[in-house]
Amino acid sequence: MKQKLYLLLILITILLPVAAQRPPAIVSPEVHSDRSITFRYFSKKASRVTLSGEFLKGPVSLSKDTSGIWSVTVPPVVPDIYPYSFRVDSVETADPNNTYIFANERFKRSIVDIPGEQPLIHALQNVPHGKIDYRYYKSGTLGTTRQLLVYTPPGFDPKKEYPVLYLIHGGSDTEETWTKVGRANLIADNLIAQGKAKPMIIVMPYGNVRPNVMSDFTKDMLNDIIPFVEANYPASADSRNRAVAGFSVGGGQTLNIGLMNTDKFAYISSYAPYTATEEFKRNFENWQPDAGAINKQLKYFAVHVGTDDFLFESVKQNLAMFKEKNINVKSYIGPGGHTWMNCKQYLAITLQDIFK
Repeated sequence: MKQKLYLLLILITILLPVAAQRPPAIVSPEVHSDRSITFRYFSKKASRVTLSGEFLKGPVSLSKDTSGIWSVTVPPVVPDIYPYSFRVDSVETADPNNTYIFANERFKRSIVDIPGEQPLIHALQNVPHGKIDYRYYKSGTLGTTRQLLVYTPPGFDPKKEYPVLYLIHGGSDTEETWTKVGRANLIADNLIAQGKAKPMIIVMPYGNVRPNVMSDFTKDMLNDIIPFVEANYPASADSRNRAVAGFSVGGGQTLNIGLMNTDKFAYISSYAPYTATEEFKRNFENWQPDAGAINKQLKYFAVHVGTDDFLFESVKQNLAMFKEKNINVKSYIGPGGHTWMNCKQYLAITLQDIFK
């Protein structure tokens, strides 16, 4: 008996300090019924904690209670999905209490989802859902094996041929950003259920190439990604059933890939394209296109940008260049900045416009 008590005391001696060091269970973020949000962070040692997010005009400070929990409640936020992060003293960090992380290689942010009174276009709704496959393909261009995501629509029939959208992420994003942040699969599910978009395959490749040689990704797309998809899925090989779209750096890649290969893509949709690259300069600086042939091959060419986007002026210059070359281009110019909130809206428009 004494031996058991002795062992129990030893266990208590060991475990009590461990329990004392364990941070308390806290909820963060906590979205309230009025759409205000409470954010919490635990640290007894930090001297200052601030919150930054695309729903704020600037960083706001959190207050610490006696237990070491820092918190702040921000006023009601317009329904959408927003990235945010904490700055703990001088270090920026994602919310350790939130498993919903922004897929990105450069910065580490968390995501908060503010629902609307009516389901937003990216919301999980009671409709049939498609499937996301994580696939590996051998890139002969890059001499390595790479990953891509493939969305197949609700009711997918492997014996039926489908149109394909190749959807490219932004510069420091990953192949998961279009699903984890852009909700491309849910947007497609909802629009297909409403009869506003055709059932399609959506391919989301990893667009970053190291070293940063943009043209290598163009070659990878044409020589490796498209053949892999068409060998493994019932994807139409007809240019009139093939589209390419992308955001930011991916928007620039979309222009390089699509406009230089209008025999392969009849639909091009570029979102706030970043075009200050060697490949874009090489392709378009002295571009003398056969506008008649290109306009005949393209069933749809659109460029989207927000008036607060830091690329707004350069996008306007590109639009002017396309029009000067007599290329038929549709421009969607609306409010907002260089954000994934805008990206979701751009994609929703594209899905309703293509393959008609």
